[in-house]
Amino acid sequence: MDAMFSIRFQRSVIITRHARIRMSERDIPDAMLLEVIDCGETRYRDDTHLWAFKDFPERNDNLLCAVVVLEDAVVVKTVMHHFSIL
Repeated sequence: MDAMFSIRFQRSVIITRHARIRMSERDIPDAMLLEVIDCGETRYRDDTHLWAFKDFPERNDNLLCAVVVLEDAVVVKTVMHHFSIL
């Protein structure tokens, strides 16, 4: 996928090198990450830092989660699986 844009947040999506590596290790394609960002549940830490997460029943590794910073763009800092919202 080329340039990504979040409909939910009305900003471009930037994926850090760290997050891109984690996506590769966990077999998370760009389209799935964008679905987490745009359609997943969110938990805000403050006005600009949040977790976006979504369950994909076809995967057996629990919720997928993106740690996001909202600035001029949606910056994806890391991507996790086996996420828990305790």
